[in-house]
Amino acid sequence: MGGGPGGLTLARLLQMHGAEVTVYERDANRHARAQGATLDLHEESGLRAIREAGLWDEFMANYRPGADRLRIMDKDANIIFEDDINGPDERQRPEIDRGPLQNILLDSLLPDTVMWDSHFVAMEKQNAGWVLEFKNGISVYADIVIAADGANSKIRPYITPIKPFYAGLTAIEGAVYDSAKNSPKIHALLNGGKIFAMGDSKSLIVSSKGDGSLVFYPGCKKDENWLRDCGIDFTDKAQALAWFKQEYQGWDDVWQELFENASTGLIPRQIFSMPTDQTWDAQPNLTMLGDAAHLMPPYAGEGVNMAMLDAVELGECLLSDECESIDSAIAAYEMQMRKRASVTTQESLDSTAMLHSPDAIAFLSQVIG
Repeated sequence: MGGGPGGLTLARLLQMHGAEVTVYERDANRHARAQGATLDLHEESGLRAIREAGLWDEFMANYRPGADRLRIMDKDANIIFEDDINGPDERQRPEIDRGPLQNILLDSLLPDTVMWDSHFVAMEKQNAGWVLEFKNGISVYADIVIAADGANSKIRPYITPIKPFYAGLTAIEGAVYDSAKNSPKIHALLNGGKIFAMGDSKSLIVSSKGDGSLVFYPGCKKDENWLRDCGIDFTDKAQALAWFKQEYQGWDDVWQELFENASTGLIPRQIFSMPTDQTWDAQPNLTMLGDAAHLMPPYAGEGVNMAMLDAVELGECLLSDECESIDSAIAAYEMQMRKRASVTTQESLDSTAMLHSPDAIAFLSQVIG
């Protein structure tokens, strides 16, 4: 359930072993949603999944050499640290845009594996499986349901009542198309890579994309009700720019170029996280992976990597001769997944706190260096 990297990776791995798999995705088609920032895949997780899915050649044809260039900058637009190491052989964290990664995974699946325009409504147990109902009126039966439907998973409540908590930070997402023309100063500073600008316990992350656009994310500490109560319409560029000038007062004017030339309205995103100590009783025919299972802040770059590793480990358990049944396979997977995710989630929370602290630049320079 869910056509993100985690769900598609699992579908590919299971189909490679002859399993019958259907992916139900709420988007109308593969082009329905604009894709966000680039992703850095890690050797022990995302890249491992790519290799085990037999998609290394396709990945190498689509990853972006040089996109891993990183500039750490202060609020005055001074370059404090620059990391110019390229390629998949140096850091083992090559970058790929979300769109090409999705296409690689989609194109690896059998025809009609993904059922588009399938907005989940509800499900109920029937015999040894589940009957799922969708907004389009379709009803289907599944022997096993795997929730890969993201941070706002509608299937997770069937597994556990544990909910994510607000991590104290709100980010605003924006994009500039054809950044060389529409945001030339920031485009030059980006140099085809990423910028982490920090100051006054705030962050501003800018990332280039292979289509010539850029995406940017100012992030700052706000209480959970701020977005509801602030009265700002971030789809209105004038209001968004006015907010930025006030919130980031004292930052160099060059950063305003992003808001002045944003190609679309900005999207506020509150940062949530699952607890690090969550647990639940395994069910025999229902489980979850990715953000549905262990949502964490995005600042450590682990979300997509953990989702793809979930797919690898769940696939191994379901296909293993060592697991006597589907029940035991799911239980074994969930135990190791929760243990791994607990550590990674805490690291992500710690990184998020440090990147929005007075010592953010020193912290990140030390981590990268």
